Amino acid sequence: MDHSKNIPASAADTINAIAAHYRAIIELVGEDPEREGLIKTPLRAAKALYEVTRGYREQPEPIVEQALFEHEGSKMVIVKGIEFYSLCEHHILPFFGTVTVGYIPDGKIVGLSKIARIVDTFSRRLQVQERLTAQICDVLTRTLKARGVIVACSGEHMCMKMRGVEKQHSATVTVDYSGDFADEKLRREFFDLSR
Repeated sequence: MDHSKNIPASAADTINAIAAHYRAIIELVGEDPEREGLIKTPLRAAKALYEVTRGYREQPEPIVEQALFEHEGSKMVIVKGIEFYSLCEHHILPFFGTVTVGYIPDGKIVGLSKIARIVDTFSRRLQVQERLTAQICDVLTRTLKARGVIVACSGEHMCMKMRGVEKQHSATVTVDYSGDFADEKLRREFFDLSR
C-alpha cells in the first residue's frame, strides 16, 4: 500500500520543516544539496520520514474495537509472520522482521487484519524492539479482554549491521505475554505451533 498518497495537505508545513533539516544535514556531512541528484532529496526524505512514522498519528485501540466479534470455541488463535519495519530510536536506522501474535479468546475474536494493523501502528514510530513487543501485547490484552495474549518478535537491526559492532548475522528475539500464557505449557504450545 502506498501511503504517500495519503499525506494530507495539512502536513505540508511539517514536511517542509523536516526537509529544511535534511538539507542542513546533507551540507553538514560534506555534500552539495544543489547537486543534481540531491536537489529533491530533502523533500523526498522528509515525505519518507513522515510516512514511516505514521504510527504517531494512529490510535491502536479503535483498530481493535471496530472489529470484535462474538465467538465461542477457539482454544488459541495465532497470526504468524507479520512483517514490520521500524526505526531504532537510538540511531534512527531501520530495524525489521516479523511478529507472531497468539491469544486465547474469552468470547470474542478480532478480525485478523486488525492484528497486523496494530503491529504497523506501533512499529511506525521511533522504537526499541522490546517496547514494540510489549505495546502490541498490552493493547491486545486491554482491548480483546482475552484469557491470554502472547507476542513474539524477531528483528534485524541495521544499527548493529551498518555501524558499531557490524555483526551481519545477528537477530534479536523478544517475547511478551499476559494472562493464561504465564503457563509454560501454553507458551510451549504457542511456540510449537508458530514454527
